[in-house]
Amino acid sequence: MGEKIRDYSKLAKDILEAVGGEENIVNATRCATRLRIVLKRSKPEAKTVVSKMTGVITVVENNGQFQVVIGQHVGEVFEEFSNLIKLDSTDVVSDNKETVLNRIIATMSAVFAPFIYILAAAGILQGTLILINLLFPSFAETGTYEVFSFISWAPFTFLPIFIAITASNHFKSNPYIAVAAIAALVSPTWAAMASRIAEGETISFFGMALTQTVYTSSVLPPLFLVWILSYLERFLNKRIHEVIRPLFVPFISLVIMVPLTILLIGPLSTIGANGIANGYNFLAENAPALAGAVIGGFWQVLVIFGIHWGVTPMVIANFDLYGRDSFQAYQTIAVIAQIGAVLGVIIKTKNKETKKIGVSAGVTGLFGITEPAIYGITLKFKKPFIFGSIAGAVGAITASFFNPYYFAYAGLPGPLTVVNGIGSESPSSIWGILIGCAIAIILPIVLIQIFGFGENVVEKEGLIDSTKKQPEPGVEKINLNEESIHAPLRGQVIPLSEVSDKVFSSGAMGHGVAIEPLDNQLYAPFDGTVVMIALTKHAIGLRSNSGVELLVHIGLDTVMLDGKPFTLHVEDGASIKKGDLLMTFDREFIQNEGIKITTPLIITNTQSYKEVIIENILDGIVGDKLLTVVK
Repeated sequence: MGEKIRDYSKLAKDILEAVGGEENIVNATRCATRLRIVLKRSKPEAKTVVSKMTGVITVVENNGQFQVVIGQHVGEVFEEFSNLIKLDSTDVVSDNKETVLNRIIATMSAVFAPFIYILAAAGILQGTLILINLLFPSFAETGTYEVFSFISWAPFTFLPIFIAITASNHFKSNPYIAVAAIAALVSPTWAAMASRIAEGETISFFGMALTQTVYTSSVLPPLFLVWILSYLERFLNKRIHEVIRPLFVPFISLVIMVPLTILLIGPLSTIGANGIANGYNFLAENAPALAGAVIGGFWQVLVIFGIHWGVTPMVIANFDLYGRDSFQAYQTIAVIAQIGAVLGVIIKTKNKETKKIGVSAGVTGLFGITEPAIYGITLKFKKPFIFGSIAGAVGAITASFFNPYYFAYAGLPGPLTVVNGIGSESPSSIWGILIGCAIAIILPIVLIQIFGFGENVVEKEGLIDSTKKQPEPGVEKINLNEESIHAPLRGQVIPLSEVSDKVFSSGAMGHGVAIEPLDNQLYAPFDGTVVMIALTKHAIGLRSNSGVELLVHIGLDTVMLDGKPFTLHVEDGASIKKGDLLMTFDREFIQNEGIKITTPLIITNTQSYKEVIIENILDGIVGDKLLTVVK
């Protein structure tokens, strides 16, 4: 059985407390990497507090939406968080005046994020079938192909059902009523009626002529249906006696909402979605280079703020109307450009921790998820993000000359979905996408090798120019641009990447090392101040006189010991000198509780420095130089 990576319940409680408690929450949803919280009142200090929590990569605030970027474990944190809050959306009033656009984007994120991986899996299956048919044309005539084909199309055909489930959760309506109403819209009977109307037959409902609109693969009609249904349900729940409410609320909701959607909501919202899609298509067809430049260059900027879900209805409308879409072709190039920027940093850097984070971010990028790449590498050093955006624009502009399209929807466009660009309607499409992707991945690598990425390569021991005057033996070289961090306890020194807790080993909290202690004393590693002591005494934060911030975390998961094995010899805010005794701890007690004593030493403000050099020490004693921070 795998080891628990972190205490998700505690993290959820800490986040809830930091943002002002349940009474300050309007709504909470999640996407692939973020916990998204809408607040009644913003708290200026909440962003700083939450950003420093173990397990949080960063925090993004956008007009009242408090986005906590967590990464692959966001699902576990959201589950714990949602268990802590009970929201009554009828009484919610937020002091943060969100724009209509931001509310739309927040809704799209809440609705699509829970099932986006299902669409992505179906898209990969479609891409695989495209590739197999290209290599073996006769495969398309087999029953095997037919089975896999209808499997790949099923999530898109019944997309409104998925929307019914997630939208009812977002709008706080009964999911079973929502599913029942939308199931009626995608029923074969209505499809047959719509087909008869399309052929010229007139079918009326209480004297009102019905339109030929069909709802399989649709987005906006089911979304608007559930939104209006949520208000209708609340209206009915307040006025129907509780004895008959379970029967008559669904009955009245169905007989009102399904005809209302067929008569009004469906046709109007479909016209709106198709109009937006046609507007983009007009730009893409008449100024393809401009469309490529905008999407390739700025798509990842939308990802930073978590507002990229807003284009989903337009993209799906394109596939529904025309069976193809150029937006996702350009989007793929933008994603690959960020992967290229990460590769450039991996090649350029000499820092092992940066390489480690880069490899992890690059792997997730293969699946079309770029948040780890953005927050862990490219945006952190700034230059790589800019170079990636430039490469995305150049690659997409180049691809635009080849009429690039995706012929199968990709839930998460990226390297694995490039084959979706193969289609007989535009044979040049795949070549344009491949050339654009090649530019997107190579150009940032080249730019980073030439201009760097914000982290300078520092002279290391054995590489110092022998013509420079060296310090006398026994005298440590003084460099005002460097500061040394000395070992605060005795033990075996191991790379941070080997720590079993991913929060530390990923480098998301900062660079550093870890020590397997051989005694029970913790000493000051430099002159400075105690800036934080955990309530359970298992962790202590220090700041050197020059500003280096160091977190010393005694053991892994020692927070569960409630401070029992720890004795403090300093107070929060105390001034310290290198070598001062800060804490004693009972190493045997910790180990007998089945908890690892591995002690990470993390420079939490790593981003403020050009480089953190890790000294080559295996067995450290108190006072040994472990780290060198370069300003």
